[in-house]
Formats: sequence, C-alpha cells, structure tokens
Amino acid sequence: MTAATASAGKRPFTQRLLDGVEKVGNKVPHPVMIFLILIGLIIVLSAIFAAIGVQVTYESAAPAPVVAEETYPGGTQQPSLDIPPEEFYHPEVKTHTETTAIKSLLTADGIRFIFTSAVTNFTNFGVVGVILVAMIGVGLAERAGLIGALIRKLVAVAPPWSLTFIIVLVGILSSIASDAGYLVLIPLGAVAFMSVGRHPLAGLAAAFGAVGGTFMVNVLITPTDGIITEITNEAVALADPARKISLTANMFFAIGSTIFLAFLITFITEKIIEPRLGKYTGAVSHEATDVPEAAPVEGDAPPAAQARGLRYACWGLLAVLAVLLLLSLPPKPWGILRNPVTGSLVEDSPLMDSLIFIIMLVFLVCGLCYGTGAGTLKGTAAAMDAITKTFAGLGGLIFMLLVIAQFIAYFNYTNMATVAAVKMADGLERANIGPLWLLIGFILVVLLLDIIIPGVIPKWAIFAPIFVPLFLRLGVAPQTVLAAYRVADSPMNVVTPLMVYLPFIVLLAQKYKKEAGVGTVISLMIPYMLIIAVAWTLFFVVWYLLGIPLGPGAPVELG
Repeated sequence: MTAATASAGKRPFTQRLLDGVEKVGNKVPHPVMIFLILIGLIIVLSAIFAAIGVQVTYESAAPAPVVAEETYPGGTQQPSLDIPPEEFYHPEVKTHTETTAIKSLLTADGIRFIFTSAVTNFTNFGVVGVILVAMIGVGLAERAGLIGALIRKLVAVAPPWSLTFIIVLVGILSSIASDAGYLVLIPLGAVAFMSVGRHPLAGLAAAFGAVGGTFMVNVLITPTDGIITEITNEAVALADPARKISLTANMFFAIGSTIFLAFLITFITEKIIEPRLGKYTGAVSHEATDVPEAAPVEGDAPPAAQARGLRYACWGLLAVLAVLLLLSLPPKPWGILRNPVTGSLVEDSPLMDSLIFIIMLVFLVCGLCYGTGAGTLKGTAAAMDAITKTFAGLGGLIFMLLVIAQFIAYFNYTNMATVAAVKMADGLERANIGPLWLLIGFILVVLLLDIIIPGVIPKWAIFAPIFVPLFLRLGVAPQTVLAAYRVADSPMNVVTPLMVYLPFIVLLAQKYKKEAGVGTVISLMIPYMLIIAVAWTLFFVVWYLLGIPLGPGAPVELG
C-alpha cells in the first residue's frame, strides 16, 4: 500500500463522501448541456401535466397594476411612460384569488412562445446586465492590480486568524448591495486565501456561503426588506385588517443571525472545508478565461509604485464618495438620489436602485487612479484594452446565461413551480401539529421549494397569504413567520443548480483547479447548506422559545 493510498484511507467518512459527490458531479455534462437536457424535460413534463389537467387555486399577494400613459417626447417614435410618482414608489399590494394550471410548451401557443421569446428571455434576464455593468469597473481594477494590492494590504494589517471571519462578515453584509457580493467578494475571497498560502477554493467557498447562504439577513435594512414587509402586511390584512408590521419587525433577529452565522461559516470553513482541501500547491490557471484575471496583466508593480497607486485610488474613492454625498445627503428636493416622494435614502430610493452602477463607478475610478499611480495602466488605450479583455473573457459565461435564461423562461411559462409550491403549502397547512412544529415544517417546505424557486419575492408572494393568516389564528405573530421564512430562503442557494451565479462560480473555481466542475462547487457547499440550515433553524427555535422580541415592538407571539 502506498503512502498516498494509506492517507486516503484515513480520511473521515464525510470527507470521502464529499469526494465522491465531487467525482460524480464532475462527470455530468457541461452546465450548458445540463440545462439543455432540463429544457427538454420541462417541455415533455409540461405536455403531460397539462394533458391530465393539473391546476391549483390559491391566494396571492402582488402589487396592483400602475396606470401609466404613453407619451412621445421630442417627436420620437419610442414611447415613454408617465407614472404617478406616489404609485410608482409605493405600489399598493393586493391579495387576490388565482387559479393556475400547467401550460404545455407543445401546444400552438407554447411553440409560438419558444420561437418568439428567445431574445427577450435573454435581454430581460437581469443577471446579464448586472454582470456586464459591474465587470466594467471590477475587471479594470483587477487587471490594473488594485485588487491584488488591496488584498496584500488587508493581509498585512489583519491578524491571520481574522481573515476568514472578515471575508464572511463582509459577505453577509453584502446583501445590502443586492447581487454585488457574488461578483466582487467571491473572487476576492479566493485571492485573499491564496495570498497567505491557504487554499483559494476555501476562500471561494467561505465567501459563497456567506453571500448566498445568508442572503436574507443583515445589520441594515435592505431593499428586499421593504417588498417582503409589504407582502406580509397584505397577507395580515386577510385575517386582521387592523394589524400590520413595520420595516424593522425582524431587525433584532436579523442582527443576531448575522453575528451567529458569521462565526458559524468561519467554523465550517476552517474546521471542515480547509482540512478536506489540504494545502494548495497549484497556480492560477490562465486557460479558464471566462472570468477576469485576479492580477495585473503585466505583473505586480514594485512596492513603492503600489503604495503610490493605493494613494491615488484612495483619492479617487474620496472623490466618488463626495459626489455621492452631494447627491444623497441634502433633504428633498435637492437630494437627487433620495426617494422623490418620501425623501428616504433606503426605501424605494434611486440610491438603492443604482448600487450596481455605483459599485462599477467606484471600481472604475479607483482602478484608473491606481493604474495611473502604479504605472500599470499607461494611457487610455491600456484602460480600454483591460475592459475589452475582461468582456472577451466573459464570452463563455454569457452563452451559458443565454441557455439558462431560456430554461427559466420556459419553466415560468409552464407554471410548474407555482403548482408545486401551492401543493406543498396546502399539505403543510392541513397538518394537525402545534405552532412550533408547524413553523419548523414551514422552514423545511421553503428549503425544498428554494431548489426550484430561488427568488426571495416569488415564493413569499405565494406563501404569505397561506401561512401568515394560519399562524395568526394560532397566536403566532406575522413577524415570526417572516423570520422563519428568512431562515429557510437562503441556505439552499449555494447548491441549487438554478442559482444564476453558479456557472460564474464554477468558472472561477477552474482558475485554481483546472478539472473543477459543478461537482467541485456542490461538494464544497453541501456542508455549508446542511449546517447552516440545521443550526439556523435551531437558533430560530431557541429564539422563539425564549420569547426574545424579533424587532422593536415585535414579539414572537401575539399579545
């Protein structure tokens, strides 16, 4: 028996099991082929279910249609919409009864949809625009060397033991910027770990677990909070029109969860993921060109040039922040990036809606300033070349997103996800169990449904009108149901194949492990999914049993 064989035999069962998941997962076809197979499966199943008349009737909460008038400013041929500001920024959420049946993609209408929607499916796929806009700034900053210099600076000033915790905590807090954490922090996590001799895939996994597995909590109010709070209040009105919850109804629970999960994900990374991966002895693969480089093209600048570049970048950051403050801090009507109706900086504000653009602008300006100071970008031609190479490297990812966009559009067209969600919710509603066990069952159902409906809002629009009134009758406060939904919504994000950023993360992993595939990422993330789901559920149960308020004036049970 060789030493390698003996060492492999001593590996714990769980690590050998995850190795098996990786091996099997990496033998499956390319992600593009997987989604093409899934498209074929959806087409066949939709025809079968439609033929046997599968349908559901349920209550759904959704914003009421906004009346808008078409105008043609300046004699153009393209209409614009005049929308009353109050209705646009504060849509009225209405609950109504819907009957949804499975629609076949093999009918005349279904086939017409397949042929006519391909372009709009792709152009309406929001993640494409997010990636392209964000990567203008992020890609230039990476190729100029700013990202590498910042990582080295972070490693130099932060104690080694705190690196994982810092990356994880920033990842959890990144949900305030919507999808930006996926595009910025996950690549940074890999580079940061590699810069101190740790396995970059462990850094990638820690950042992905923090960004994706805890998306519904933060120490701040996020844009998503406003929407799910309004949907909750509409569902509350079905049982008690006089009752409603505030935007801060889950604030204490969200802050507590943030701290708890930061330590938990740090523990998973250092005690489970890193021991399995072992010591990293490879190098960055330049064959995986679908993601931007994590280091400057011409190599690292000398230390003195790096220091000068960082000073320039700091000045650029201060300039951008000054402009943002001038556009945000003055009260309305002068604060252009405030909500023009309420003056809020958070709720339905242009500032929140423009976070991806702001992140692009920050990285673009700081990257240009760093490149000028460090001498890694010589002239505007070099800057344009850096952006062009970044976009060229995204070609494979964009094609993959084109196929994924078609799959999601076909899946939504058939109504299969909605029917599955309502069927499972109805079954749980009929279960004759106590409030606490019903809450736990609710968490399990949402976890399962997150595999096929990863979106935060679509699931809650279906579940809230069913479960919020049910729990109200059992004496459980609406904010408690919403807190349970927060627990259930995120953990599965890191393993579901319908996570739209999964192809991006797989391609990023291939930079550090050439043979990496979907199986590599899934095997890395399974421990995060399982432990976060179980531990966070127990955290919620203990919080509920202790009766700790979930937010200001928001008890776990009705008074």
